[in-house]
This record gives sequence, C-alpha cells and structure tokens, in this order.
Amino acid sequence: MRLLLLEDDDILGEGLRDFLRSEGHRVDWCCDLAHTQALRDEPLDALLVDWQLPDGSGIDWLRARRARGDATPAIVLTARDRLRDRIEGLDGGADDYLVKPFAPEELLARLRAVMRRTAGAATDRLRLGEVELDLAARTASLAGEAVPLTAREWALLEALARRAGRIVGKQDLERLVLGFEAEIASNALEVHVSALRRKLGRSLIETVRGLGYRLVP
Repeated sequence: MRLLLLEDDDILGEGLRDFLRSEGHRVDWCCDLAHTQALRDEPLDALLVDWQLPDGSGIDWLRARRARGDATPAIVLTARDRLRDRIEGLDGGADDYLVKPFAPEELLARLRAVMRRTAGAATDRLRLGEVELDLAARTASLAGEAVPLTAREWALLEALARRAGRIVGKQDLERLVLGFEAEIASNALEVHVSALRRKLGRSLIETVRGLGYRLVP
C-alpha cells in the first residue's frame, strides 16, 4: 500500500516510516500540513494522521479532505485519549483512532482492518479463480502452490487487488507502485504486469486500452 504518514515527532515518524517500509509499504512522511500539498493529487491507499501538528490540526485537515469527497481510509494517531476527543476524531472523518503510545504492529493490524471494512471484505484473503492472495501475509498462490513475487510485483498486485474489478489508470498505478522512479523507467509498469501474467496466468490482469489495467474478479 502507499501510505501518507502525517507526524511531527521525528523519532516516532522515522520509526513508523521504517517499520511500515520493512513490511513492504510505500510511505510518504510529512512533518506538517504544508508538506502535504505536494501530495494533494497523489493516489494514496490510506492516511495516518497525527492530531496536533506545528501548523494546524490534523483533524481539521482530514475534515477538509472529506468535504472535498476524499474517502481515503484514515487512522488518527494521537495522545488525546478522552472520550470526547475520540468522538470528535471519528466524527471528523477518521475510520479508526489510535492512542499513543502504541506498538507499530497494532497500527498495522488496525490498518488491515480498516482496509477490509472499506473494501467490504470479510477477510484478507482474495480468491480469483485458481489464484489466491493473502493481503495480510503478502503471499500469492496458484492452484494451491506458492508463487514467489518480487516486492514490486507484489505492490502492483496488491494495488490492483484492493481495487478488484475496477479500472486503475496507468499513471495512478505508476504513482502507487513506482513513485518518482516511473519518470526514469517509462516501461517499468508493463514489465511488472508481464511478469505477473507469466507467473499467475495471462487472464488475471486485463488491459483496458487507453485507460489502464483491471484485476479480473
């Protein structure tokens, strides 16, 4: 997943960024609201938002995104643990609320739960014909046999799986999976799509000419 981490504490922010990256996720870390402007139009899978920031309120920032129609799943990370704070955070647009200090593993578990609810899924497992994906374990199998994937191949497959049945534009996929590297290797996405088709079957990923790609449900 591509995650936006909005956290002004350097130690916590760096620790969470490194932990989430070690789990295979792309993380854009911003220390204040001003730096999020550069990511305003970037496709993101989830938002991890501190409440109190040097230049404003993370809840107000999230509320403004919701007012613009942005439904990206969001978890508020804060030391504010009063009941009325939890209510304000959830009513302000958060999908979950996590009080500091917390274990990074709990944040990851809550993130998986939020993503399941958002997708309307009961589990982290997704079956597509003979292909089965475990989004929590980050594994894929074909006809019951494990299929080894590179980190980039999995990132692409996960981005499509979380949007199964929907067309995902090529540029959005590049920004979700490759980031700024997409500008260097213009055919990188096609290379990864070709590798996934070779490993998991050509019919799994459909090319929608002129629009992008779709994981066939």
